[in-house]
Amino acid sequence: MDSRSTEQRHSQAEGLHMRPAAEIGALFVQAQADAIASLSPAVPAIAAAAQAAAGALRRGGRLGYAGAGSSGLMALADALELAGTFGIPPDRTPILFAGGAAALLHMRGDVEDDAEAAAEDFRRSGLSRGDVLVVVSASGSTPYALMVAKAAQAAGATVVGIANVASSPLLEQADIAVHLATPPELVAGSTRLGAATAQKAALNLMSVLLGIELGHVHDGFMVNVQADNAKLVGRAARIVADLARVDDAAAKDALARTGGAVKPAILVARGRSPGDAEQALRQSGGHLAPLLAAEQ
Repeated sequence: MDSRSTEQRHSQAEGLHMRPAAEIGALFVQAQADAIASLSPAVPAIAAAAQAAAGALRRGGRLGYAGAGSSGLMALADALELAGTFGIPPDRTPILFAGGAAALLHMRGDVEDDAEAAAEDFRRSGLSRGDVLVVVSASGSTPYALMVAKAAQAAGATVVGIANVASSPLLEQADIAVHLATPPELVAGSTRLGAATAQKAALNLMSVLLGIELGHVHDGFMVNVQADNAKLVGRAARIVADLARVDDAAAKDALARTGGAVKPAILVARGRSPGDAEQALRQSGGHLAPLLAAEQ
């Protein structure tokens, strides 16, 4: 058997194919819970990654994501959500996915081994000194991931490595190493299961910490949300109403006066002009907390 933990057989896997569906389901739920538990020891490293990423974005730099296969899909999912949730423009979060857009419709395994394509993808990304690149690989040894990480460091970017195998090449190479010590999969080697669950949860935590660091989360609300559909327009109004302590009509009026921007709308609903609200947010680095505290 392969010595990597991601390739080992689960202790409950023998005879799995003969068990009732309900029993398999219970094992699967427990396996997912065990995978999530791997985050606890990794929280300090995840927090360090979030701080590095926030610093890069605050300086006008970029936060890239890279990966192949299931790990790449986890990276892709987090990157794509940053615009809608936290208002971070997509051009500030480039995505390097092995095989490109075509691989999203038909995931071929060979693209994971294409180091030359990885180098070219990094070149096209435009990432450079001062930027941060999050590289995700369950085994921590995927050639695409390792080459992207190498190219990023050569360009002066900070590399955050997320992997599920201890002492793997990616974790040894990364500037910030996030080890998710997930147990073997119920289906040996199928890292789209527990390993991917832990990766997605780690990325979720990283991006929430990033949002908080940038002032895009206040009292659990996404105050930099981009309200580009009916659901989010309603959410934006509820956020303004709750944080400004006004009724729905006043919240919607404030949003109309700020072009739908939630943070300034909260201040407008509290009595500021749109211009004053924007200036105050620039001075506070985008954080609402000191501005709302000053008005109490």
